[in-house]
Amino acid sequence: MTSHALTGSRTRRSAVLIGRGLRTEPVVYFWAIGASALFGGLTVAISQVLGRVTDTIVVPALDGSSPAGRAWIGGLVLAAVGLGLALSVAARRIYAGIGLSNLQAHHRRAVTRRYLELPMSWHRAHPTGQLLSNVSSDVEAATGVFTPLPFALGVCVMIVIAAVALLSIDVWLAAAALVVLPLAVLVNLVFQKYMSPAITRAQQLRAEVADVAHESFEAALLVKALGTEDREEARFAEKAGELRAANIKVGKVRASFDPIIEFLPSVGTLLVLLVGTSRVSGGYVDTGQVVSAAYLLTMMAVPVRAFGWVLGELPRGLVGHDRIAQVLDAPGALSVGTRTRPARAAGPDGAPAGLQVRMDGVGVQVPGSNGPITILEGVDLVVEPGETLAVVGPTGSGKTTLVSLLSRLSDPSSGRVLLDGVDARELTAEAVTGAVAFVSQTTFIFEDTIRGNITLADVGDQGSYTDDEVWQALELARVADVVRALPGGLDAPLGERGANLSGGQRQRVAIARALVRRPSLLVLDDATSAVDPEVEQAILAGLRAGAGTTVVMVAYRMSSVSLADRVAHLESGRVVDVGTAAELLTRDEGFQDLALAYQREATRREDEA
Repeated sequence: MTSHALTGSRTRRSAVLIGRGLRTEPVVYFWAIGASALFGGLTVAISQVLGRVTDTIVVPALDGSSPAGRAWIGGLVLAAVGLGLALSVAARRIYAGIGLSNLQAHHRRAVTRRYLELPMSWHRAHPTGQLLSNVSSDVEAATGVFTPLPFALGVCVMIVIAAVALLSIDVWLAAAALVVLPLAVLVNLVFQKYMSPAITRAQQLRAEVADVAHESFEAALLVKALGTEDREEARFAEKAGELRAANIKVGKVRASFDPIIEFLPSVGTLLVLLVGTSRVSGGYVDTGQVVSAAYLLTMMAVPVRAFGWVLGELPRGLVGHDRIAQVLDAPGALSVGTRTRPARAAGPDGAPAGLQVRMDGVGVQVPGSNGPITILEGVDLVVEPGETLAVVGPTGSGKTTLVSLLSRLSDPSSGRVLLDGVDARELTAEAVTGAVAFVSQTTFIFEDTIRGNITLADVGDQGSYTDDEVWQALELARVADVVRALPGGLDAPLGERGANLSGGQRQRVAIARALVRRPSLLVLDDATSAVDPEVEQAILAGLRAGAGTTVVMVAYRMSSVSLADRVAHLESGRVVDVGTAAELLTRDEGFQDLALAYQREATRREDEA
C-alpha cells in the first residue's frame, strides 16, 4: 500500500502536499491558476497604462500643451482593463472554490473508505470523537492552503512581469521595490517555527473536545439518571478551555505574522518613493515612471499577501494531512478475496440453505502494554448446515470475539475460519455479507422509518425487498404486531436510535433486519438479551422451523441454550466441551455452574419484572 505520510524537511513536505492536491484536480486548478495569472498580467497592464496616461495626457493637460478632452481615451482603456480584471477574479474564485470542495470530498471519501476497511479492533482503540475530527476539522485543515494557493501561484506572473517592468524603468527603483520578497521569506521561516507546534496542539484538542461531547451525548440517559450533569459540564469545560487557550496561542502567532506581511509592501513603496525622488531630480527617470513603479509595488502587495496567506495556512495543512495520513496508513485492514461460496441447493420456500462453519486451530491475539494478549487459542469447532449452536461461557471468555470472526468483523491471528469449506479471507466481500448476517447485543436504529431500518434503503426507495418480505421478517422476529400498532405501519418514523421503541423491540427490529436478507448463517451476539424469555423462545423456535438457516448464538439464558442443537462451552479463550445441553449438564462442571448462574439471573429478572 502506498504511504500517504509526508516525509522530509518542512519545505519538502509542503511542496508534496501542494503537488498532491494539484494533481488530484488538475483541470480545475489549471483554470483557477490561469485566471489568476490573467489577473496578474492585467494588473501590471493597468500600471503601464496609468504611466502612459500620466505622461501623455495628464501632465500635458496640466501644462496646457494638450487639450483635456483626450482624457476619455485613457479612461476607456482603463475601464476595459478593469473589466478584464473583474472577470478574471470571478473565474479564479469560482474554480478555486470548486477545487477546494472537490479536494475535501476526495479526502473525506478516502478516510471513510478506510474506516470501512479497518477491523473492529482498530475502531475500538480510537475514540469516536477522533474519527469525527479526522473527516471534519482535519480535512478542512489539510485543504485550507488550497483556498489562497491558486491566487498565489497565478500572481507569480504579476511578480515576473512587474520585476521585468521595474528593471526596464530603473535598476535602483527595481532593487528598492523587490527587497520586500526576501524579507517575506525570512519572516515566514520564523513564523513556521512557532506556528507548527501551536497548530498541532490545537488540532489534537479539537478531536478531544469532539470526543468528550460525543460521549456526553451518547450517555445522556445515564448522565440525567445519575445526576452527573455538573461533572460532564466541568469535563467539557476543561477540554474546551484547553482548546480555547491553544487557539489563542495560534491567533497570537498569526497576529504577529500577518501585520508584518501587510507592512512589507508599504515599506517597499516608501523606499521606491525615496529612491524615485532622487532619480527624478537627477534626470534619470520621468515622473510617470516613478508613478508606474510605485503603483507596481502597490500591486505587488497583493502577491506578497497571497503568499503570506499560503505560508500561514501551510503549518495547519501539514498537521491536518498528517492526522489524515495516520488513518489512511493504519495497518490491519482486512484483505478482500476473489472466491465465491460454493452453490448449494435452495432450502424450503426457495431460501438459501444453511452453510457449514468450520474453525481449525483458530487463535486471536491483540496488542497489550506488556505484550500480546491472547483472546482465543486453538479453537476447533464445526457447525453443520441448518444447525443451531449456542456459545456459552463466563464474561471475558472470548464469545463475542469468536462469533465476530464468522462475519469477518476481524480475522484470526492464527488458524482458519471456513465457510462451506472456503477460507473466509479468500471470499469476496459480497460472498460474506450476502451469506452471513450479524446481530449484536448493542442495537443501532437509524432515524428513519421501519421500512428504511429493515431494508436499509434510502428514504423513499423501496429497496430490493418487497413489503411481503419485510412483513415476513417482522413476523419471524415477533415484532410485526408492534409495527402494525404504530401510526403508519412500515412507514412509521422512528426517533433517533429508535427512541420510541423499547430495548426489546429495538432488538427484534434488528433481528428482522438480518432475517429479511434470508442469510445462510445468522450470528446472534446476545441479540435477545432485552427480549422477554417467552418472546425469545418463540423467535428461536421460529428460526429452527424456518428456512434451515445455520444459527450461531451467544446465549445467557438456559431457555435459549436448551433450544440449541448443540452447545459450545468456552473458558479463557478455549473450547472446553461441545455437546447438547443435557450432555454438558452431566459431564461439564463448569457448564453446570454456568447453568445455575444463568438460572439465578433469569429468576432475578423475573422477580424484578
